[in-house]
Amino acid sequence: MRILLIEDDGLIGDGIKNGLEKLGFTVDWFSDGNDGHEALFQAQYDAVVLDLGLPGMDGLSILKDWRNKSRNEPVLILTAKGDVDERIKGLNSGADDYLGKPFALKEVQARLNALIRRKNGVSAPQIAYKNITFDPQSRKTFLNGNEVTLSPKETAVLEALLMNKNKVLSKEALENKIYSWDEDVSSNAVEVHIHHLRKKLGKDIVKTVNKIGYIMEA
Repeated sequence: MRILLIEDDGLIGDGIKNGLEKLGFTVDWFSDGNDGHEALFQAQYDAVVLDLGLPGMDGLSILKDWRNKSRNEPVLILTAKGDVDERIKGLNSGADDYLGKPFALKEVQARLNALIRRKNGVSAPQIAYKNITFDPQSRKTFLNGNEVTLSPKETAVLEALLMNKNKVLSKEALENKIYSWDEDVSSNAVEVHIHHLRKKLGKDIVKTVNKIGYIMEA
């Protein structure tokens, strides 16, 4: 899942970005409000983590403009601990959830997973598909009840396909979900990840739709 992070505090931003990436998320981080505001129109994001006190363009203005332009990506706002008025303003401006500083990375992850599930119409905390179970919080995958070791990128591809069951995802769409702007992507990267998933989870787990993309059919 690809996350847009807009946070001007270097320590907090670096901690969120590195922590989420270790958990298998793809993260684009911007410290300036104007740059972060424009980023949402340049790529497809599964969710946004947005600080409110930003240079260039403040978080509330960013959020209001996105919603006025019909952008419906789930937004988790970061607020000062105990600042109820700030939280209310954020929620009334279109935020989907909030988190007060300081916070634990696991809570950021849990709230993002919940927002993404809600966006995709998934209510269960774990995603089941045939004989596969995926737990977004632990990032673990199970085949017939036994854990299967996947790389972070393989996990990201699997999650993207599971979240879009019965929907064809193009190679470009998968690249967009699993790679950030600062990562180099080889021309056959997605094909390699799909090959590894089939090898580990079963050759028929992901179907290729010729010249279009890939699908997991329910």
